[in-house]
Amino acid sequence: MPGAFAAILRKLTHPGCRVNTRISGNETGPQETPRGSRSDDGFTLLELLVVIVILGLLIGFVAPAVLRQLGGARVSIAHQSIARLQSVLDMYKLDVGSYPSTDQGLGALVQAPADVGNWNGPYLQSSQSPLDPWNHPYVYRSPSERSGHDYDLCSLGPSGTASGDAQICN
Repeated sequence: MPGAFAAILRKLTHPGCRVNTRISGNETGPQETPRGSRSDDGFTLLELLVVIVILGLLIGFVAPAVLRQLGGARVSIAHQSIARLQSVLDMYKLDVGSYPSTDQGLGALVQAPADVGNWNGPYLQSSQSPLDPWNHPYVYRSPSERSGHDYDLCSLGPSGTASGDAQICN
């Protein structure tokens, strides 16, 4: 019996050979079909390997494009979140009369600072200061270090460090 199994394996791995696995009443096991005739009963090992290689190549080309789109989506979300936080900071200024100081930070939108009157918050639904799409805290400075801005509100981007040019600001 072990010799018959080895013979079947040799036939399976022989290029161009197909094994017919259909069993009829008189047949007792797999039978080799002639080389010229095609059987729709199965695939050769070579055909399966070709399909696997093609699928691997497709995944190799598609995955980087999908990951680039995901990175672009996070940048877009950061811009939208900064715009939303700007609106919330404007509401805070309408109530209090000024923007939160750098020391108070964005936490002043969630919890009333001790030295502020007319605080009508919380201005955010979360009980914590907001995080950017990369789960880093936003950088808030008031007054702004840039001319023409009342405050700076920035996401440090994927790196989470101020040294990169991936910084996204208002």
